Amino acid sequence: MKKIMVVDDNPDHLHSIKQILEKMGDDYKVTCASSGMRCLKLLENNDVPDLILLDIMMPKMNGWETFKNLQENPSWRNIPVVFLTARTDDFAENAGKFLAADYIEKPFDLEDFKEKIGKVLKKNSSENI
Repeated sequence: MKKIMVVDDNPDHLHSIKQILEKMGDDYKVTCASSGMRCLKLLENNDVPDLILLDIMMPKMNGWETFKNLQENPSWRNIPVVFLTARTDDFAENAGKFLAADYIEKPFDLEDFKEKIGKVLKKNSSENI
C-alpha cells in the first residue's frame, strides 16, 4: 500500500483529490493536511508517506517554505514531492519541475494526474530497492 499525503488549504481540493486517488484503482492510503504546519506535524508523528502532493499558495507557510522544511530534515528529504498549484507562471512551473519530483497545474487533466503520480511512485519504488 502506497501512502500519499495531500497538503492544501482548500478543504474542497483536499476532499476531491483524496476521492480521485482512492478511486484510481491502486491501493493508496491518503492522508490530508490543511497546511504546511499540519504536514510537518504529521511527519513529526511518524506519518511518513511515499509521496507528498503539495499546494504552493497557502497562508502562513506556503508550499515553497514547506518544501524547504522537508529538504532540511534528513528523515524527510527523500520523500518525493509533486507541487499541485493554480499558479501557471513560468517561474512556478520551472522551479516546481526543478526542485520537486513533478509539477501539476490545477485544474488538472485526470489522465495526466494519474500518469504523473504513477511515474513518481514507480520511480521512487525502484530507487529504494
